[in-house]
Amino acid sequence: MGTQLDFLSYLNDEMSVKIFTCLDDPSDIARVSCVSHSWRNFVIANGLAKHLCLRMFPQLSRVDHVVEPASMAESLVAVGSSNMEWETLKKEHRAYAFLAQGFMSFPEEEKCISEAIIASSTDNPWESIDNTLEKNDILGVRTSYWSSKGYSNPVVPETLTYKLVADLCLVTEVRIKPYKENLGSAYFEHGVHIYSAKSVRFRMGHLKTYIDNLMDESCPDSHGDKFVWTYTSLEFPMVQEDCLQSFKLPAPVLCIGGILQIELCGRVQRNQIDDLFYICVAHVQVVGRPLSPAFGVEILEPSENFVLKALSYTQPRTVPQETRRAAERWHRWLIDNQPIINIMRGNVVDLVEYKWEVEDSYEESDEDGNEESDKLNLP
Repeated sequence: MGTQLDFLSYLNDEMSVKIFTCLDDPSDIARVSCVSHSWRNFVIANGLAKHLCLRMFPQLSRVDHVVEPASMAESLVAVGSSNMEWETLKKEHRAYAFLAQGFMSFPEEEKCISEAIIASSTDNPWESIDNTLEKNDILGVRTSYWSSKGYSNPVVPETLTYKLVADLCLVTEVRIKPYKENLGSAYFEHGVHIYSAKSVRFRMGHLKTYIDNLMDESCPDSHGDKFVWTYTSLEFPMVQEDCLQSFKLPAPVLCIGGILQIELCGRVQRNQIDDLFYICVAHVQVVGRPLSPAFGVEILEPSENFVLKALSYTQPRTVPQETRRAAERWHRWLIDNQPIINIMRGNVVDLVEYKWEVEDSYEESDEDGNEESDKLNLP
């Protein structure tokens, strides 16, 4: 076997760094670190894992510092190392190397929204933004959708703001399904109205730390002082079709802070009752890779930099597809059988009152013969 030479010993540090920065796969950085102690020390000392993450997602330049679990920090203190700077470099290497691995290998989820935060406007209480996260088109005896207020000006935009399942989430795609109104009564011609927008735009960022209760405040301006947006997409055209429309981002976006906002630009459909323009959405989905529970963030005010928290170095488990489907079937069964469950729990009075309210909405009319009902189709 011939003599093996370490080329790092023959090159200056600047040239060696240029060579290693040509590696664009996190697994390559991990392999390089395993070649020898000298190579591992070189990778750590020059922060190659951190540089790789910054090339992949430049917004990570706002990281102020990295923290690890207290148990790991205590073990480092027990070592009694006097070189705290070197220990800090090793900590950053562990965090960024695992973060880069997470960008590529953490499980991709189709349901990256944890909850709806607020809509710029809502026409009726039962047409809440919360309905956009429901899988079924029917909730109880009503159709499920969000509706904006009506405007005579079709260019008035609307926004829907959501909290993601992780404060650090790699978003690749947003899916939106407009609401379809089926027409057909004594007062209207038979047909279908789809209340889509003309185009959509997406923003990602975080809530400002001094906002205690967002729901107590109106949110008419998507660029208001409640959020810090670290990413804004271009506009995507939206078609007036009754389907879950997919909007794939040109490149994956790292959402720092776990807030995503959908801006719906331009109105297409008038309502036949009040002759105003509305936007209505039935379903919203966000596809991406949540980086929790391995990572978290803490926003630092007023600099708007953040602390990267490496909470675990364990690869997240992938939930089997069949388990997910079983959970979805159970959730769907609960929704479909809610009236029966109410009866079994003794809530018969509430059920009867709710039913008569719906029936009356078909029968009541004013003196001019105009139907007094919801502006959209009744269940």
